Order: sequence, then structure tokens, then C-alpha cells
Amino acid sequence: MENKLISLINQNARYSLEELAVMLGTDTETVAKMMDQLENKKIVCGYKALIDWDKVDNTHVTAFIELKVTPKRDFGFDELAEKVKKFDNVESVYLMSGGFDLCVIVTGQSLQKVAMFVAKQLSTLEGVVSTGTHFVLKRYKELGFDMTGGISDDRETFSL
Repeated sequence: MENKLISLINQNARYSLEELAVMLGTDTETVAKMMDQLENKKIVCGYKALIDWDKVDNTHVTAFIELKVTPKRDFGFDELAEKVKKFDNVESVYLMSGGFDLCVIVTGQSLQKVAMFVAKQLSTLEGVVSTGTHFVLKRYKELGFDMTGGISDDRETFSL
């Protein structure tokens, strides 16, 4: 039942305890206890609204920053990741496989401010070898949600 509850709140964190209880075939007290346990065990780490910033303002910029780093002996990548995640404008930090080591998702008020953050704060951290910055230009889908408002493609299909 715990996995089903996790799946339901991942789908929609705004379900009420009553709605969850009906979907799980149990009572609200049981759901409330399960939710408390999931939060205490840090399985559920928080709740956040998904905002389409393009409809709110044009001063919200998101960038994916690739970091190539030199891992520190006995600490690996963890020590640098701990430093990076403490910056206010860092939304997420991931250890990656492939061509770079850490992926850092950053938000800011402008391309210039994010670029200056990368140049002055991220790239200067001890252990950072190089950075690569990729700015989000348009969101089509995020966290499973269609961010285009269901706009369909008006182009016609032609065959020869």
C-alpha cells in the first residue's frame, strides 16, 4: 500500500487524505500515519508546485550546468556536491555518468546573472575543472506535465 500511496502523491500532491483513503481502500487515519512515516523517513522530501514561469514573467531563467570535477580522495564527488547544493539559486545537483560528473540545475533572473554565477562562483570552486552551460529556451514537458497548453501541430502530413 505504501508504494501505491507514493505513486498517487507523485501524480498529484494535492490529493486530500480523504481522497487518498478512498483510492487506497483504507481510512484517513491510516493514510495520515503513512504520510508522516514517509516524511520522517525522508522518502517524501517535500511538495512543490510546478509553475509555468513564461506565463508569469519573463525574468525567470533556468540553466543546466555540466561540471567536470576532480574528485577528492576519500570523499569522491560528495564534498563538492555538498558545496554546490548550498547556493540559493541551485535547484538540483546530480552525479552523472558520461562526459561530465555533476549536473547542476540553476535558476536566475537573467541569462547574464546565471552566467556570472557560473563564472564567479561555480567555476572557481576547488576541484571544478570545467563547466558547460545550457539555457532552457522553452519547456515542452516537465515532471510529466504538458507545458505547451495542449497546442497541437497544425502541419499537414504529405506523402509522395
